[in-house]
Amino acid sequence: MTRLTPMTTRPLQMSRRALLLASGAGLAASALPFGPLRAQPAGNLAMCVSPEPNAMCAAFNTASPVTVVSGKMLEGLLNYDFDVSPTPALATAWEIAEDGLSIRFELRQGVTWHDGQPFTSADVQYSIMEILKQHHPRGRSTLASVTAVETPDDHTAILRLSQPAPALMYALAGWESPMLPKHVYEGTDVQTNPANNAPIGTGPFVFGQWERGSHIILTANPNYWGEDEPKLERLVIRIITDPSARAAALDAGELHLAGDGPIPVNQVQRFVDSPDFQVETRGTEMNNSLDMIHTNLRNEHLAKLEVRQALMHAMNREQMSSVVYYGLAEMLTGPIPQTLPNFFTADVPTYAYDPARANALLDEAGFPAGADGMRFGLRLIAPAVGDTYDRMGQFLRQNFRDVGIDLEIIIADIPTFIRAVFADYDYDLTMYPGSVTADPTIGSQRFWWSKAASPGTPFVNSTGYESAEMDQVLEAAAVEPNPETRRDLFHRFQQIAMTDLPILPLARPIYVTIAAANVVNFVPGPDGIRAPYGSLAFT
Repeated sequence: MTRLTPMTTRPLQMSRRALLLASGAGLAASALPFGPLRAQPAGNLAMCVSPEPNAMCAAFNTASPVTVVSGKMLEGLLNYDFDVSPTPALATAWEIAEDGLSIRFELRQGVTWHDGQPFTSADVQYSIMEILKQHHPRGRSTLASVTAVETPDDHTAILRLSQPAPALMYALAGWESPMLPKHVYEGTDVQTNPANNAPIGTGPFVFGQWERGSHIILTANPNYWGEDEPKLERLVIRIITDPSARAAALDAGELHLAGDGPIPVNQVQRFVDSPDFQVETRGTEMNNSLDMIHTNLRNEHLAKLEVRQALMHAMNREQMSSVVYYGLAEMLTGPIPQTLPNFFTADVPTYAYDPARANALLDEAGFPAGADGMRFGLRLIAPAVGDTYDRMGQFLRQNFRDVGIDLEIIIADIPTFIRAVFADYDYDLTMYPGSVTADPTIGSQRFWWSKAASPGTPFVNSTGYESAEMDQVLEAAAVEPNPETRRDLFHRFQQIAMTDLPILPLARPIYVTIAAANVVNFVPGPDGIRAPYGSLAFT
């Protein structure tokens, strides 16, 4: 796999297959129940998402497939370039006060919602104060310092902060913090509003159809503010749960685009080598999704630190890199990956692969091996999001069995997974892709901060972990304006996390995005396939 480079593209080579793609003939009529897309080949692009999203609006659910779809219809105040610097979106200009206690946004004029109503500062005020601060899984911490949003006129929004919030400017993309229409949500139960599954946004695409289990259709917004955008007439998002089936659909021309590591990792190299495809590893700079094992500290075994330390020593992570990830992963030393160099430190407690040490720790914890060599059993639940967690589960089962722990693997559909882990706390171990984003306050804090725990809210602290020192460090880092002091606080965060071990770090998968050779702008920025895709097009 060493031949895979960070950016692998080739000049367009019009093979027979690429010609079929360009003519639209690659989209078989039988592939999509609503009919072939041949009629308008230049204006219809098929991509995929997996697993199927259980909602369409990322304001209430930040699961990866939700953000991918939501980001095409719902926009934020800002976009970002590959340096993760803010660029205009619904806001055209912004100014942060010298004391860090206010941010003034000048809003884009002439923008309308998909239902024709004007977008104004009242929508910004309502979205932030009534929805994102209260219901967004990450918004409770990201927007904690926002005390008010003033609206001196229809095109000015001023955020008032109780204390500086240095991470906030990295959290205003549409797929992360979408603006929602006040006139649609006000006076309703916002969590059950029909617009959550049929969004009314300002983005380049308008919700068209959701055929559950099959596809989602988004159509071009004829009144979009972006000049000459969107380029496409229709975006068809197919739901294909099997990674091998996604690879076959790409081969057959039934998909033009697939992201978030869409195919089995052992097939990536052949797509890199094919002139019919482009393979891109950029586009996760705003996401930085990590695989980690979250422990349920309510479990009598996992409540003991020695057991959690033993689990770390039991995992052969060098072998895991090749067997589970085929080398397409950064093995983690802690909760922050090396892709965030301003925050990362390797100066943390380490746990080398050492089954003998693991066995000794389990003995110390008071869980001796029985006559059959087993000590106790644990249940690990993971979401059905491709084949990685299947492989990971089998790998961990053998590693843990070697030290006397019998691991039961449960791969569940997304609603079942969310209910078990975040509502009922009915699990022992769980693993899922958790996004750090571009700033640990936005993505990491929610997993270790005791105040983030909220039964029923997905992708927050479910472990039951509480630490006064950890809370103090995270809360200080969230408001610290000095970059060096803030870096030091996050270094301390990593050290505490790797000492207490409520969460066991595994890897940062290197996700690829694959596109047909005649597709352009499929990774336009650091949010990759979560981008609005107004500029997505065929050559």
